[in-house]
Amino acid sequence: MAIRRLLIANRGEIARRVIRTAHRLGIETVAVYSEADAQALHVQEATLAHPLGGKASGDSYLRVAKILAAARSTRADAIHPGYGFLSENAEFAQAVCDAGLTWIGPPPEAIRNLGNKSRAKQLAQARDIPCLPGYQGDDQSDARFAAEATRIGYPLMVKAAAGGGGRGMRLVTEAADLRDALHSARSEALSAFGDGELLLERALLRPRHVEVQVFADMHGNCIHLGERDCSVQRRHQKIIEESPSPAVDHALRERMGQCAVELARAAGYVGAGTVEFLLQSGEFFLMEMNTRLQVEHPVTEMVTGHDLVEWQLRIAAGERLPCRQSEIAQHGHAIEVRLCAEDEHFVPHTGTIAHFLPPSPGEGWGGGALRFDHAIFAGLQVTAWYDSMLGKLIARAPTRGEAIQYLATALDRLQLLGVPTNRRLLAACLRHPVFAAGQALVPFLVDHGDELRGELEDEELGVAAEAAMSAMLPQGAAPALPSPFVRPLRVRHRGAVLDVPLCEAEGIAAGQARAVSVAGGYWHVQVGTVDLFVADASFEPPESDDAGSGSVEMRAPFNGKVVAVHAAGGELVMKGQALLVIESMKLEHSLVAPRDAVIRTVHVDAGQQVAPPRVLITFEPA
Repeated sequence: MAIRRLLIANRGEIARRVIRTAHRLGIETVAVYSEADAQALHVQEATLAHPLGGKASGDSYLRVAKILAAARSTRADAIHPGYGFLSENAEFAQAVCDAGLTWIGPPPEAIRNLGNKSRAKQLAQARDIPCLPGYQGDDQSDARFAAEATRIGYPLMVKAAAGGGGRGMRLVTEAADLRDALHSARSEALSAFGDGELLLERALLRPRHVEVQVFADMHGNCIHLGERDCSVQRRHQKIIEESPSPAVDHALRERMGQCAVELARAAGYVGAGTVEFLLQSGEFFLMEMNTRLQVEHPVTEMVTGHDLVEWQLRIAAGERLPCRQSEIAQHGHAIEVRLCAEDEHFVPHTGTIAHFLPPSPGEGWGGGALRFDHAIFAGLQVTAWYDSMLGKLIARAPTRGEAIQYLATALDRLQLLGVPTNRRLLAACLRHPVFAAGQALVPFLVDHGDELRGELEDEELGVAAEAAMSAMLPQGAAPALPSPFVRPLRVRHRGAVLDVPLCEAEGIAAGQARAVSVAGGYWHVQVGTVDLFVADASFEPPESDDAGSGSVEMRAPFNGKVVAVHAAGGELVMKGQALLVIESMKLEHSLVAPRDAVIRTVHVDAGQQVAPPRVLITFEPA
């Protein structure tokens, strides 16, 4: 191939993914890394590695000059942007081309036309590709948005024109909420993309999110590789993706595919791209086109048998597409889940991975296969500098039901201790009867999230005794302990103290549980398929009956930057009222009042960095 040495302008699992294909093709690779990623796996696996300095993405992976300097220093002749960071930045793409390097992506002008949601919709409307009613205009004043919202009608979506990954997106159901949604979305868009341009779009409340993978070469050829259903989301971010969609038949697939190809052709597209649609009642409407490789590209690879990164590299080197449209076929069913360092309420967490044991990859039963794209290792520091996603588990099987079973079992077998993850929530989603029946829509987690969280908490309570014994008894779990007497063990779990009667003569089976010590005096324990956090509360003073009426503290649940303070000392607040907004892992998170209360003191200001267990707000006694 014409590409000799490839620099990957990214990190984590996608950098490792690109390195794997490049090395198979005989291409040398260059990893770049921030100070926070000095020990990362992609740094170790690349042919060469070059430091960027800094920890925040704005000081490292988003610095165009540093990336180009790394390419010059290592004599790279091509740059692959991965996804996120600079992958959809037209100026970066242009700078790479101007430097005489091969850009693994679409032409800069195509990124400009399609990477901006407003321009993409205008391009689509000119070619009769279905779009939802909306407003995408130069006048970005609140007054103009209010007038356009009245014309469009509620509910509607506020979206960042340069956005992606759910950032800068807000659902507005009534006019009174529009102003706050505009300001919040604009703030998040500026932080994430450096561009605060917004658009409005009529909202569909119960659609599916279905996207089509397209590929084009430099010789005028353009095809699609089928669709992916990405309807299970939290905060407008996908966490489960599958192909084919259970709601798309052959005729619908062809119509959506033709629209996707037409949009790509109209923009003069080259390389890998994804055209995203909302599907409801058999009708589909364009959302946007992502001008890069998607996080969920493995499900397409597993059902088509094609390496999409290899296609990217060959097309960028000037080769033609390796297949015609008639030669693309889907075999079996593939499902992907995104493993994230967050709890079941989608709050991101930082910390150290203390124990990691992946499920066995490779061939499974009935022709199934498991793939795990990740950058995890024991000792990995999960920081607030980057996205919370740790990796992706993908299963393929002859049928959808078998793929669900295989992937859920793989999640059960995965051991990852040290930080909270969404491992069990993902498995519970896969096993939910609505998802299993192929009926999950975009509001799936809004509809069923509380039910799933309640089931997870019940499972934890069921193994609290085993977890406490494994973590707190000398040398962990033992087949039997010498004393025949029952003694109380008090365990703190999810903020509550549980009395666990312990019969030392019984013990639990050796090897049934694994425990690691984490910050704050807690243990992270996995008992079978259940993991939970427990602490020894045996020597804590018992809480008085009126303890709940005393002063209450709100502490930082994760590392981040305070971007807004909506409360002041002496103010009466209601349960659920937003008090603070903290930005962490590229998303803004509202912290709400735990109950009706009067604020005693607000201890932080906007702009401050905070980390657990810092006190943010104290409340007066009820």
